[in-house]
Amino acid sequence: MSGLHIVLAVLLAVAAGCLGAMLAVQWGGAAQPGSLHEFVHDKLDLTPQQTSGLDQLEARFATERAGHEARLRAANADLAAAMEQEHGYGPKVSTAIDRVHVEMGELQKATVRHVFAMRALLNEEQRQKFDHQISISLTGSGRE
Repeated sequence: MSGLHIVLAVLLAVAAGCLGAMLAVQWGGAAQPGSLHEFVHDKLDLTPQQTSGLDQLEARFATERAGHEARLRAANADLAAAMEQEHGYGPKVSTAIDRVHVEMGELQKATVRHVFAMRALLNEEQRQKFDHQISISLTGSGRE
């Protein structure tokens, strides 16, 4: 495998890790401008009880998300090590890529479970707005 191929493979591994992080920021409870967190707290006119419930959900999810992100970083490190060791698409690289995909999938599943837990705390009017925002976040459009 040429040096260019190794560099491209490492870039692919980094891109996979970045994708997982982007998913977490987009759908997670992190307070980022334009995030779902910001939308829920700023646009849905929450009651104090809803705010308290969401704060509890977000605290639990922050811990869960950190664990998933740590496992994803470890999987990416294993992929980098396998690529350095094999210098080609061998069995160790293939296994490491599969692990990265599993960890990314687990992070996404946890994030979606968190989104549904948030939704469960909302009233019907808030849910309609929330669902619309989720549609925009996932598709990049306003269509439901």
